[in-house]
Amino acid sequence: MTNAELLNLFEKRQSVRHYSAQPVEKEKLMRCMEAARLAPSASNGQPWKYIIIDDPKIKEEVAKNTHSDLVSFNKFAHSAPVLVIVVRERTNFMSNVGQALKNKEYPLIDIGISTIQFCLQATAEGLGTCIMGWFSERKIKRFLNIPRSKSIELVISVGYPASDEIRKKNRKDIDQILSFNGY
Repeated sequence: MTNAELLNLFEKRQSVRHYSAQPVEKEKLMRCMEAARLAPSASNGQPWKYIIIDDPKIKEEVAKNTHSDLVSFNKFAHSAPVLVIVVRERTNFMSNVGQALKNKEYPLIDIGISTIQFCLQATAEGLGTCIMGWFSERKIKRFLNIPRSKSIELVISVGYPASDEIRKKNRKDIDQILSFNGY
């Protein structure tokens, strides 16, 4: 992959909220999972477990718990053929020590890196994704039999986008987010 192709992939990756009904091939999901699995993590702690929901009945029940009457912005989850639950797992001793000494949530950083690798691979596969942080964790955990001691950090919708349109990204100018050799 050239530098230009990599930048193009970053430009193509967007939050998709409208999906076609076309099913997602397991081979593509497995390549996305391989990309997520290969992500770096603090002290190689790998504090994640992914649950792929592709059974329509289970997916519908999980989708119901990504929104409410008051907060309806994730209703699009019903149209996605696949939902992926990202569960925070225990990490290793060294990552825990570093987390305590530096007062940093390394597992959350690691999950973010792994998640974006999943989503970038999905984009390369012609799929769309949307990373959701709003959901009823308690209800989803109960429904999927996730232990109470675990945390669901993210839900990712996955599917073929209903449109090929790539929206213009509204991002800060580079000079607003970059400085050299000091703040």
